[in-house]
Amino acid sequence: MKPTQSEVVTRDIIQHGEIWLISINRPEVRNCVNRPTADALEQHFNDFDNDTNAKVAILTGKGDHFCAGADLKAVASGNPDLMNRINRSGAAPMGVSRLTLQKPVIAAVSGYCVAGGLELACWTDLRVADQTAVFGVFCRRFGVPLIDGGTVRLPRLIGQSRAMDMILTGREVLADEAFQWGLANRLATQRSALDEAILMAEHLCKLPQICMRNDRMSALSQWGYGEASAMMEEFEFGLNTLGSGETKIGAEAFTEGAGRHGTGRQAADS
Repeated sequence: MKPTQSEVVTRDIIQHGEIWLISINRPEVRNCVNRPTADALEQHFNDFDNDTNAKVAILTGKGDHFCAGADLKAVASGNPDLMNRINRSGAAPMGVSRLTLQKPVIAAVSGYCVAGGLELACWTDLRVADQTAVFGVFCRRFGVPLIDGGTVRLPRLIGQSRAMDMILTGREVLADEAFQWGLANRLATQRSALDEAILMAEHLCKLPQICMRNDRMSALSQWGYGEASAMMEEFEFGLNTLGSGETKIGAEAFTEGAGRHGTGRQAADS
């Protein structure tokens, strides 16, 4: 690994630059996010999206916890240099939750993933948790609203009824229940959440990238359309993939025997 560090966020670039590991680095406060942290997260993820060699990012927290939300001590201080941005436009309070990246992001969740930390996890495409993970809208207890997409993304991920359970009560949801609900896509039992997330990222890196990214963008954008318009949007993304030549290469590989025993054609072949 070749780490590039800032005070509050670290970045490690692995697997020949294809995987970026972006870690909140404030373990002493359970990786709560203040203004400098939000700014650093925004910068790192924009850099990741603009790096042509990068394929998948992993978001995690240093130490025992993923992220316990916004830094309420910074909010209470009234110091504008520490308080997260509260703007209707531009960057979100947690830094990245209004960004729509062109590439997938995986959350590796250990310990507390609550309040704004839960919103960060819901922003990612996939969530890998270990048995220590605790999810929850803990900010309910202090009158702090969800303003980084929590009331939008959480119901879309796990359904309105279960989301309301979390949003209204503020109760903790442990790893097993989160996995049963689909809030966690994978539950790491034999290795750490981070190691499991890296294995998942390595798998994504091997897949044909244009097709995967276009299908991902179609799945993300369809929420803003009616069914007929969403179907047309999907078709346009599909045409882009077909026009890239990636599908033809894959079809040729299939006719030559690729795909037997679940192997498939890897991205490197394109």
